[in-house]
Amino acid sequence: MAVFPRSFSYVSASSLGEAIELLEKYGDEAKILAGGHSLVPLMKLRLASPQYIIDISGIKDGDYIREADGALSIGALTTHHSIETSDQIKEKCGIMAEAASQIGDPQIRNAGTIGGALAHADPSGDWGAVILALNGEFKVRGPTGERIIGVDQFFSGMFETALKPNEILTEIRVPIPPQPKAGAYKKLERKIGDFATVGVAVQLNVAGNTISDADIGLTAVGSTPVRAVAAEDQLKGKAADETVIEAAGKAASEVSEPTADLRGSVEYKKAMVLEFTKRAITQALERAK
Repeated sequence: MAVFPRSFSYVSASSLGEAIELLEKYGDEAKILAGGHSLVPLMKLRLASPQYIIDISGIKDGDYIREADGALSIGALTTHHSIETSDQIKEKCGIMAEAASQIGDPQIRNAGTIGGALAHADPSGDWGAVILALNGEFKVRGPTGERIIGVDQFFSGMFETALKPNEILTEIRVPIPPQPKAGAYKKLERKIGDFATVGVAVQLNVAGNTISDADIGLTAVGSTPVRAVAAEDQLKGKAADETVIEAAGKAASEVSEPTADLRGSVEYKKAMVLEFTKRAITQALERAK
């Protein structure tokens, strides 16, 4: 198996406009490089062999966290570490800081970006499930201007998104969850820094002991991040008791479609979806108290 990439041409873009122009020029032969921790491993294995690498890491205005109109806007070049350590994220949307802290190792978190990870669309990545649970959306830019893609329409297949070949993801927007805080991200991994065997993101709205609304995203159990709609329906408008939580866990397990690999069998992974969904719901409820 190859452990180094095929030869390629490297171009560093000084602005977003220049990067889009380069994408138009080189078309399907080009790939965008942000942090590189998703693309480079695929290139080393020759699972991806672009002829042109367009590096956008030097575009300084793509790294930010802002709050406006009841939402957080996060630049696509914002690193996992910046999200993990942001007081603003911890206060307003703690599930994102929690998820960021579980991505890879410190080296990956320091260089890898949220936009790069989402555009890469690895079905075992952490961010897809989290943004599903937060009902986020994506701002993308191409030669004809900007457009918004909802998270439920963004992931189209394994390593595939709704981005056009000449478009770049520029911003992730998530509504700030209402108080009290009621979110959790639970991830099963073989060892620290590994991809998820199973990951579950849960965001709840809680009034007293009643769950008024629920959003659940799953990772590593399908060709894309999975919204567990049936599990959400098991929780909405119901009192938060063990029976309801168990039913939601079973519904999440039933909608998951994992594949057997070195991390476990299909049966094992579905059992872990059930268990980790229950754990995430329980922790979210505890945080709401």
